[in-house]
Amino acid sequence: MPPSTEAHAAVDSALADLRAGENTWAALPLRGRRALLERVRDLTVAHGADWVDAARTIKGLDASSPLVGEEWMSGPYAFASGAATLAHTLDALDSGRSPLESATFGSAPGDRTTIQVLPLGIFDSLLLNGFHAEVWLNPGVDAEKAKRTAGLAQLDPAATNGIGVVLGAGNITSIAPLDTLYELIAHNRVVALKLNPITDPLLPVLTTVLGPLIEVGAVRILTGGPDTGTYLVHHAHVDHVHMTGSSTTHDAIVFGPGETGAERKAANDPILTKPMTSELGGVSPTIVLPGQWSRADIAFQAEHIATQRLHNSGYNCVASQVVVLSSGWKQRDEFIAALRAALDRAPTRRAYYPGSDARVSGALENYPQSARLRGGRVLIGDLDPGSETALLTTEYFAPVLGVIELPYDGEQFAIKAVEAANSRFVGTLGVNIIAHPKTLHALGDRFESLLAELRYGTIAVNSWTGLGFLSAAATWGAFPGHTIDDVQSGIGIVHNALLIDGAERTVVRGPFRPSPRSLINREWTISPKPPWFVTNRTAATTGRLLTGFAGAPSWAKLPAIFASALRG
Repeated sequence: MPPSTEAHAAVDSALADLRAGENTWAALPLRGRRALLERVRDLTVAHGADWVDAARTIKGLDASSPLVGEEWMSGPYAFASGAATLAHTLDALDSGRSPLESATFGSAPGDRTTIQVLPLGIFDSLLLNGFHAEVWLNPGVDAEKAKRTAGLAQLDPAATNGIGVVLGAGNITSIAPLDTLYELIAHNRVVALKLNPITDPLLPVLTTVLGPLIEVGAVRILTGGPDTGTYLVHHAHVDHVHMTGSSTTHDAIVFGPGETGAERKAANDPILTKPMTSELGGVSPTIVLPGQWSRADIAFQAEHIATQRLHNSGYNCVASQVVVLSSGWKQRDEFIAALRAALDRAPTRRAYYPGSDARVSGALENYPQSARLRGGRVLIGDLDPGSETALLTTEYFAPVLGVIELPYDGEQFAIKAVEAANSRFVGTLGVNIIAHPKTLHALGDRFESLLAELRYGTIAVNSWTGLGFLSAAATWGAFPGHTIDDVQSGIGIVHNALLIDGAERTVVRGPFRPSPRSLINREWTISPKPPWFVTNRTAATTGRLLTGFAGAPSWAKLPAIFASALRG
């Protein structure tokens, strides 16, 4: 049997299983679904080391490298946390309660209601002390409506919605299984998960951890190349498609490749007419508001931005690509020097993601004045802030970071930076803002209004939007409003483990500096350097311990986690 025929037969068989499995899933009560998710959570923790070993092999990381912590945190930890929070949500629904019954509500500019999603309890308050996240609802959605509609498709669990395809990502290893859970729970669709070929080594462990869902016919996992994916998404038994990747891949799936595809896109004449959601990345900015910083502040925030770019070597859909500075900031030169040093000093690693070297070469060709740093990194500066530039319109998906400067200061700089982020950067997935507490205090309510003006799915203030990804109850996806022919960073959201309806964005906030220096700024937090920093020396140990905690939280596990985190 030719390979394509064999692959198509595997797709046919998987979809036939899912058609039968949909009936089993529809008959399964909420408590049965919760029990399955709890088994998935426990299996994730039990096989976390296997998961991380597979990820480490894909990415060429040495077993002794602290960078293995990235794989713990963004792999089994994120997935176990997501499964656990969804299980709690189903438990609430099964008991006749809203998942938001005990939620903390607030307000934001523009008639918006907010829901606190981090911390969700005492353990969150201790483990991520000083970090907060809120989901902002669409204007006009109040707390009572949010409580009433939370639960999404699980408000009527017997009403299933066919078969959904999840086209998995090739970078962060929890994306594909998390998207699978969201399709299954939030939308009540059984799922055909097709792995990205880069992540095929994860097939054994994902088959194990998703085993409870596979056993009841609710999930099937497929592998293969573009031909398999094309056959799958166009299959008559498929009702919906969700993908994570680039907008180029999205358009090739929806409209077809090459010139013919471009013509179809221009005419908004898709070849794939099934409903489709997506998370597609973009060019993420980090806006640095000018202020009076100490040398230690400058060094830490330079390291912070280096992490935003270099986590997973820059192969993140929400990796910061452009730093927006005030050209009049008195500490501008000192900060750029510290940023260059932080990029150059960060641990080196293999460029495992296909096409990375070519994208780096393209950046160097476009910007010959770039600084070439250790480990194949590129720092681009000396740009004309008024010119159109590839840096703002091309997602390099590689260790390339640029700096643009705007000729404004104070509040005017903040206003102009927000305008630039909204109008000149491709994509709306995530934006970071770094500001001294005194600067935020001086801006007051005007700062909250500026946050409301930003058109991004996740906004991080003195934190990284990656924490929004790691927070199970936060929403993850582009800002609402994109269309299939102008998809930008995608359509729809994922994660959202409280199953909130009507979400517009997530706003994450953290301390300007970790403990103990945070106390100087009257930020009452005891958090040390975050474990997701690329320079954290004990990230691997902390990530492993946090994964175990996500599976079975207990007070007895906290001392070891705190000890490891403090050594980082």
